Amino acid sequence: MWHGEFRDPRLVDVYDAECPWGWDDDFFMAVLAERSAHRVIDLGCGTGRLAIAMAEAGHEVTAIDPAPAALAAARRKPGSERVQWVHGSVEQLPVRSYDAAFMTSHVAQSFVDDEEWDAVLRGLRRALIPEGRLVFDSRDPADEPWELWNPEDSWRTVVLDDGAAVEAWSEAEETGPNTVHVTQRYRFDDGRDLANSATLRFRTEPELRDSLREAGFRVDRIYGGWGREPVGLSGDGEFIVIAVATPRLMS
Repeated sequence: MWHGEFRDPRLVDVYDAECPWGWDDDFFMAVLAERSAHRVIDLGCGTGRLAIAMAEAGHEVTAIDPAPAALAAARRKPGSERVQWVHGSVEQLPVRSYDAAFMTSHVAQSFVDDEEWDAVLRGLRRALIPEGRLVFDSRDPADEPWELWNPEDSWRTVVLDDGAAVEAWSEAEETGPNTVHVTQRYRFDDGRDLANSATLRFRTEPELRDSLREAGFRVDRIYGGWGREPVGLSGDGEFIVIAVATPRLMS
């Protein structure tokens, strides 16, 4: 996972400034409304933008993240009292207790090892009721998004809520097939530099389908864009997956 973002409070502020409500959030809220799902998991909830919106829409939301700074920021937001915030991971979830689970903002890419990814999927399968839905996004490696993660193409200025400006840019290095080590660098107006790095895994569509099947899910739909376009036709370069928990609970 990211080593700095969501752990250092200053980087949490930068994240919230860079990542306001967007089309992806609208998509996830629309999918949530398609079927009755009172009890919802938001795994890798970050600073809680989507979890709070789900709770305000009437859902019982359990939001989980391993980063204390992110959860502290989430708890300070209006409406946060409606959400159950959990510092930890999927292993802490009770069995067959949720109707839907979400992993948004490309959290799925943070699970690099196949064993780790399989453990997350199986943990979510155990936590979901039969026919419960798992919804997540992951970038399509065919789009090679990391090609733009260099200082020239990614340089930007981020304006924080207090008006302070932060210069930011990205650096990326391929470390294996569809695996990239990414460093985000930030220069604050007080002269302080901070860095935030992670290794990300971009699974292909067949890899995602196979891993979901092995963990006890059947794939319902995979979209390629936030307008529900087919894979490869939207320009968004996404895999947006909706999977359903099979009746047989995986061990």
